[in-house]
This record gives sequence, C-alpha cells and structure tokens, in this order.
Amino acid sequence: MSRRPNQLLRRKSLDHMLADAAGDLLDGPPAATTLRRTIGLGQLTLIGISSVVGTGIFFILGTSVPLAGPSVVISFALAAAVAGLAALCYAELAGVLPVAGSTYSYAYASLGEGVAYLVAWCLILEYGVAVSAVAVSWGQYVNELTHALLGFSLPSAISQPPGAGGVINIPALVVVLLCSALLARGTRESAVVNAIMVIVKIGALVMFIAIAITAFRADHFADFTPHGLAGIGAAASGVFFTFVGFDTVATASEEVRNPRRTVPLALFLTLAAVTLLYVLVSLAAVGAQPVSQFGTQAAAGEAVLAEILRNVTGAGWPAVLLSAGAVVSICSIVLVTLFGQTRILLSMARDGLIPQIFQRVNRKRRTPVHNTWIVGLITGTLAALVPLQYLADLTSLGTLIAFVAVAAAVMVLRRIAPAARRPYRVPFYPVVPILTAASCLGLAYLLPGITWALFAGWLLLATILYVAFGRRRSLLASRTSGTHVLKTSATSVTANAAPAPEQPPTRLA
Repeated sequence: MSRRPNQLLRRKSLDHMLADAAGDLLDGPPAATTLRRTIGLGQLTLIGISSVVGTGIFFILGTSVPLAGPSVVISFALAAAVAGLAALCYAELAGVLPVAGSTYSYAYASLGEGVAYLVAWCLILEYGVAVSAVAVSWGQYVNELTHALLGFSLPSAISQPPGAGGVINIPALVVVLLCSALLARGTRESAVVNAIMVIVKIGALVMFIAIAITAFRADHFADFTPHGLAGIGAAASGVFFTFVGFDTVATASEEVRNPRRTVPLALFLTLAAVTLLYVLVSLAAVGAQPVSQFGTQAAAGEAVLAEILRNVTGAGWPAVLLSAGAVVSICSIVLVTLFGQTRILLSMARDGLIPQIFQRVNRKRRTPVHNTWIVGLITGTLAALVPLQYLADLTSLGTLIAFVAVAAAVMVLRRIAPAARRPYRVPFYPVVPILTAASCLGLAYLLPGITWALFAGWLLLATILYVAFGRRRSLLASRTSGTHVLKTSATSVTANAAPAPEQPPTRLA
C-alpha cells in the first residue's frame, strides 16, 4: 500500500513541539532557534488590540451601513461573536501548546502535516496580504495629513498605488521596511513602540466617539433594519475584516512570560476591548449622520469618520487628528502583522517544511532577523507595486478557514491527548467548537465567488510546493524513523502518526 496518506496525516507530538520551543532537542544549539520570553499580559493585550484595530474601522462604515442601516451595530456584534467563539478555542490550544506558530502548530499536532501546511498558507495569506493591503493606503493618509498641516503632498506617481494614479508606492515600501527594522532590533523594543501607537490610535477613536455623540439623534435609528436579517448578515461578513488579526496573540506564545495563563487572558481582553470600541464608534457615527450619507461619502472616496467630525464641529482640526490616528494605526498594524507572519514561518522552518534560513535567530537580539527582512522586502515590494485593496475578502476567507481548523484541532486533541495539561478548557464542549466551525463557514459562504476561486488557486500553489519541497524535507519524516533524546531528561520522544491516548505528553513547560 502507498505510504502517502500516512505522510499527509503524520502528526508532531506535543512533547516534541514543547521541546523544540525550549531548544531541548539535540538537533542544534538552543540560541540558534529559540526566542526570548519578554512579553507580559499588558503588552500582549496591546499587541492584540493593535493587530485588530486597524484602518478597517476608519472606512468600513461607508460600505457596511448601506447594507444593514442602523442595525450595523448588530452586524459588529455578530462578527464579534464569531471571533469570540474562535477565541475560546484558541485559548484552550494556547494552554496546551504555548509555542510559536499559532494555528499552524495546533493543526500539526492534531490534523496532520498536510493539513497544517495548507493552514499555514492560509495564515501566510492572512498576514502577508494584510500587511501589503494596509501599507498601500499609508501614503494616502500621509498625504492627507501633510496637506492639512503643511500645505503640500507627495506626487501621486510615488505615493498612490498602481491603478489609482501611482507608478510605485514609495511610502508603502518605507513603512514596511521601518517596521521590519524595528522587529529585527528586538521584541521588547517593538512591544514598547507598539504600546505607544495603540494608545494614539485608540485615543483618536475615543475622540471621535466623544465629539460625534454630541450630535446624536435618536430618529436616525427609526428604521433600524431596512434590509432585514439578510442585510445584517451581509454587513457582518464585511465588517469581520475589522476583527482579523487577534490570533496574532497566539503566535507570540513562545515570547510570553507564563504563556498558559497570559495568552488566554490576552485573547479575551483584546476581543472585549475591540468589540466595545467598534460598537461605540458605529453607534456614534449613525447617531451623528443619516444613513443615506454613508454610501455617498464612500462612493466619493471620502474618509467617513473624518467627514462626520467636520460636519459636527465645523472645524478641520478634529479631522486632522483622526487622520494622524489613521497614519499611526497603519504603522502598528504593519508592525504586529509582520510579527505574526515571521513567527509562523519560523515554526514551519523548524519542521523542515520551508528553507532553514527562516528559523535562524540572532544570538544577541534573539529575533529571527533573516526571516524578518525577507518577509519585509517581499511584502513591501508587493505594497509598492500592486494594488491589493481588493484582496481584503481573500484575507477574511483565509482567516475564517484557519478558524475552522482551530475548532477541529480542539476536538481532535481532546481525543488523542486527553491527559494533556489544559489550564483553560472550552466551555460546553463539543458545542462551542462545532458552532465555531459552522459560523465561520457561514460567513465564508457569503463572500463573493471570485474570492473562493482565488483562494482555491492559492491552496493549489501551496499543495505543489508541499509535494515538491516540504514533504521530502520534513524533519518529522526523519524523526519517525528513529528517536530524538531530550536534553532535559533521558526520556526518548518519538513522533508517531497517531499518539496513543494512554501515553500522555511529557509536561516540559
């Protein structure tokens, strides 16, 4: 019989993953592949908030309010509920496997190498395209800010994306390379800068809420659901993009102090803060301006929130401050999204599925410097040369499919590793994981057909690369032919295709 199905389904054991993260296998010096634990609960929560609160909330109301009307508030709550279900699953898995790689690592331990590789490509799509798409708009916001403050703007040829009057988007490339340099310097320094940027952009949104609420009119909510449940669902599918990125919290597990406690708490705090902020922004915006104006502003290419502030105050300074917040917001999104991307690639390189240069860690900085610069150059070049805004739906689809894999991983690990340490358990099991998968697939179904076609092409490319490189270079393939001894004990660890439930994983962390 062919062994290919076994190769696709072979799993990496929990103790192997924990040992890899700690540098406890005899494959190489720990300093060459291990990361430094420097992030606490506050910093990790700010990383989560920073990765979620991006430019989406600054423009998404222009397209979502026409779909749902005032009930867009419900759409935000619905999208938050789907993200919250996924967060419950992430919290359990982060306690079982506090390692870099997030969804990829969870899938490798539960669903097998082939599925994990495809899940990793979903994450690469989520993070890589998100970095490029967000960076594309940085030049536009910078121009808006410099024009308001200094009276000049960069020429469109070097500050706009191709297809929108530009030839090469220099600001987009610059912001990606600056964030890459900061990440290469060190995780602690990046976390400090990120914390400052989070405070600035949240301050801008809080300012919007405080000013817009002064013009609140209850009659704007009179026709609350003009397009019924279908409108609420369609808007929820669109605004889900504004929740993409909270799983970055889990990718940082290997650099977090006491990750089994810190990561689940940071996940819940992130979603609670973001949901409250989004609901208040949408309430204030709809209360301050009639629903009919949102679509008109979006069609004219106007910044909806900034226009509301101009109309409410009759002055330009609030809109300028909001634009400054958008500029900072893009920087923070690029920073934390690059961070998540590099940690996923580091995990894949450790497993031999991609070239080993992606797992090299600088001995002094304890950061994956080569990995960071490679990712920064590729995503920066894409942002400079390609108009990627239309790929937002593709980013959402990759994220939703990754969430389905997380829900499946919870159920599989409950079966194959029932004795594994679980500081947090998903409540109402197995209802919550099943509901998570179903709700994510439901939102994915509402996305356009062209998005699914592009996604299928992306996974086909991933499959070709796995067959040509990853399947043959996989370290797990060599480990299944022998044993590797842990440095921390005399216990032999063998990675089997299906670990037996009666042999619980060694608790190395």
